[in-house]
Order: sequence, then C-alpha cells, then structure tokens
Amino acid sequence: MSDTPNTYYFTVDALTPESLPMARLAEYMADLAGLFGHKEHVHFDRVAPGSVQLASRVDEGHHDAIRERLDAASVGGSVADEAANAVESINTRLTKDGATGRLSDRSGAEVINFPGRDRPRPRTFGPFKQLCSFDGMLIRVGGKDETVPVHLQAGDKIHICNADRDMARRLAPNLYQGTLRVWGDGRWEREGNGNWKLIRFNISEFELLDDTPLGEVVEKLRQVEGSGWKQFEDPIAEIMRLRRPVGLDGTAVVTDCAGGESAAPVVCVGGG
Repeated sequence: MSDTPNTYYFTVDALTPESLPMARLAEYMADLAGLFGHKEHVHFDRVAPGSVQLASRVDEGHHDAIRERLDAASVGGSVADEAANAVESINTRLTKDGATGRLSDRSGAEVINFPGRDRPRPRTFGPFKQLCSFDGMLIRVGGKDETVPVHLQAGDKIHICNADRDMARRLAPNLYQGTLRVWGDGRWEREGNGNWKLIRFNISEFELLDDTPLGEVVEKLRQVEGSGWKQFEDPIAEIMRLRRPVGLDGTAVVTDCAGGESAAPVVCVGGG
C-alpha cells in the first residue's frame, strides 16, 4: 500500500526482518498499538526491507489527536498511562535486543526517540531478605535436587518457590486441592526504576486455606451471640486490619509479597 501523510515508521536499527522472530515482532506491534491509542483507527501497513521498519497508517480524521498523543509521549508530558507504559516497554525490549529505535513521520522527521541499549544502566540495590507469604493453588512440586521447585498459581500469576525435600513431601498431597498460603524467606532486589524483583523464595511453612467466601464467613461470625462482630460497620475491613501484624513501633507491618515483581518488601529481617 502506498504511503499517506498519516503514515508513521518505527525503525529498529540492529534487527532485520530476517532476524526478527515473529513473536518479538508481535510484541513490538502490541506496544505500538498502546502508544498510538485509538486502536480502531491505526492499522499495520507493512515491514519495510533493511533494518526492521514497521509502517503504521492512521485513518483520516484521527491524525491530529494521535499526533498530539505522540508528541506528549516524546517529551514525557501528560499522557495516558498506556502510552507512557508503551514507551517504557519499547525501550526495555530494545535494550534486551541490543538495539535503538525511532518513530518518524512520512517526511522522516523524528517523532519519538527510543534510546534502548544506549540508556544509562539503572543502579540496583540488594539483594535484601524479607519474611513474607504467597497464596495460590499448588500446581507443581518435584525435582531431583535437594532444593525442590514448587509452583503456586494465583490467577494468571505463577509463583515459583523452593522447598527442601521434607517440605515438598508435606506439600505434595495438596496438589490441586485448593488455595495454600505459604510463608518463608524472600530475597529481593530493588531495580533502578523503583520496582522490587523477587529473586528467590524458600518455603518454611504453609496452610490450606478455607475457600468459603469471606462474606459468608463474616455473616456466620455476626450470628454468634456475644462475638462483637455486629458492631463493625465494615467487618471485612476489620478482618483485613487484624491480618496485618503490628511492629514494635505500633505500626502495621506488610508481610504479603504476593504482588510479584512490583511488590515492595516493607520489613527486612536480615542482610543480603
């Protein structure tokens, strides 16, 4: 298809159409869709020869709004979270691919520069050690080594943990049996962007949770004469408060690390 004034080109310098895996191409295209927004009005046109160059065509009547969005994203201005996240995701992929990129318009003028591999390497901190817990269904346990891999599924998230052989034997009968809560030591690293990355988690104890809906449990508690639960306007909030242990200074301590890579450990209980 011939170029139009509303065509944009995303170029990756270190890759060619022959070397770029299809799965990686799809990831870059998904990021670009998030960057442009207005997804029903932006269309993939082609991959041009030479360095990887993805041409995207914008429907008539929508170019001004999209260009304003791109210009804001280029300077880190006020822009939708989706666009800002797309810029960061593209730069991260380029860094992993050892490449830089640029988004240009039909005239060749640069709209957004993606430094990718040329970005300063962020400083990391740690690792740090913290006691925390995960909730999830046991979907895998086993291995030939002394340290046994244990996989817990919580929705779409898979928590990969470790256990010794004795703990693995105790865990095994609970395979696919419901939701477990496991406690243990987590080793974390703080990345340059402020996110916390879980490096390793060793299970020291667990329990099988009651899957009865919380609302049903609360209602049963409120029916117990003299329990005091009827006096709480929001009993679920009170239960969540009671679940949070209190530190020596009287403030609540967060020990649940089920948030994954973006969760921040709050209390460190040992050095790296």
